[in-house]
Amino acid sequence: MAWVLKMDDATIESGLVHDFDASLSGIGQELGAGAYSMSDVLALPIFKQEDSSLPPENETKNPPFQYVLCAATSPAVKLHDETLTYLNQGQSYEVRMLDNRKAGELPEITNKMVKSTVRVVFHDRRLQYTEHQQLEGWKWNRPGDRLLDIDIPMSVGIVEPKTHPSQLNAAEFLWDMDKRTSVFVQVHCISTEFTPRKHGGEKGVPFRIQIDTFAQGDSGDYTEHLHSASCQIKVFKPKGADRKQKTDREKMEKRTAQEKEKYQPSYDTTILSECSPWPDNAYVSTNQAATSSFTSTPLSTYTTSSVPDSDSSSPNHQADPGSHGNSEQLSPTASIQDAQKWLLKNRFSSYTRLFSHFSGSDLLKLTRDDLVQICGPADGIRLFNALKSRSVCPRLTVYVCQESPRESPLLERHSTSENGEHSISSSLRVYHALYLEELTAAELIRKMACVCSLPLGKINQVYRQGPTGIHILLSDQMVYNLPDESCFLISTVKDELGEGLHLILK
Repeated sequence: MAWVLKMDDATIESGLVHDFDASLSGIGQELGAGAYSMSDVLALPIFKQEDSSLPPENETKNPPFQYVLCAATSPAVKLHDETLTYLNQGQSYEVRMLDNRKAGELPEITNKMVKSTVRVVFHDRRLQYTEHQQLEGWKWNRPGDRLLDIDIPMSVGIVEPKTHPSQLNAAEFLWDMDKRTSVFVQVHCISTEFTPRKHGGEKGVPFRIQIDTFAQGDSGDYTEHLHSASCQIKVFKPKGADRKQKTDREKMEKRTAQEKEKYQPSYDTTILSECSPWPDNAYVSTNQAATSSFTSTPLSTYTTSSVPDSDSSSPNHQADPGSHGNSEQLSPTASIQDAQKWLLKNRFSSYTRLFSHFSGSDLLKLTRDDLVQICGPADGIRLFNALKSRSVCPRLTVYVCQESPRESPLLERHSTSENGEHSISSSLRVYHALYLEELTAAELIRKMACVCSLPLGKINQVYRQGPTGIHILLSDQMVYNLPDESCFLISTVKDELGEGLHLILK
């Protein structure tokens, strides 16, 4: 048997409206006119139950070691950003080395020494990429100084502290985890030393202090990696860090309460956070690298007068591969080995290690901004121009031809007579184009001697044939006033003694 409930449309509509009004009653009354706070929502029991449902091992997961830098963090760091700590140049700062192992964790290092290496490295990835060049440049400007030192008299519990002359930014020591250990470090480089000067002042680059800890292996060397941690720092001139900390604190005090919630509070100490171990091929200073990277070359070395006489001014001339007077353009199909040879040939030897895995196409894909960031403004622009290899427009073009050229089968002109027979004309004159970058007589004479295969030391005087056949001595002023694309026929005359030659330009 089926039951059917019959209700008219008016009754149904009135009931639905009553239920809907009742469900909306009270909404908004609990919140009132006050500001909505997300922290109140997160404190609700439903979220607390979700937190309590997390696996218990996540709550107690701690690194085996902990390193604490005794310097206050900046208050001007946003909530989800990494902490930033300001240090004074050359000031000793304590780093506490703490054994944070749980019971039974890493028993193989119990009652044994471990080795830790502390470094100051770059935070910016672009500077990490050019670390070798950056640190060698710092060494060149600060001979005899180190980027990082250990203040041994103030340190506690460290054994056999060492600083290698080849690693100016690192120091190492042994320590016993069962004893109180604190190492005091001094950073001697400041952040603005690695910042290219820009309009409107400088902004210092951040560094990182990184500590890597190793256990002793079977061979007796400390090579088994245990833990690595680092923190972000900026280094100022003496007392500059204190002023910067004060400035940040005053700026935060002027912000509203709502704006302050977006920033981290300032802590008295800085806890180093876990990170990847520093690579084995870290910066190692060598005298050879320092010399090759920063040996200055006199300007005269690259002037036109230093180009060997064998270099032809003709655009069809192929330069000798070992010549430094001309540079061939890098091909996109060049292999890694060819790219390395190209860098060496074009005086970029200090960057061969940096671009050791770059092929020709890889180098050509780099933009001008990329190269400036990697190699610095001077070498970056120079490398960009060399890669693009646009020829410089000459200041003057002159066409010359010897008066009595040697007959050559390639230069013979063939003509056809009336009876169909071929005849050879010896009146063909072949001119060479000379491209002058310097409007001087010496430049013109050198290039004429080159294309005419004349010994430069045998040329005594060069004259230009003037009106009525007079001979005018060639001078810089005359070359300067030559019209572009002038044509000359070179006549060679021996001097009276027969030991030299005179050239006459007709």
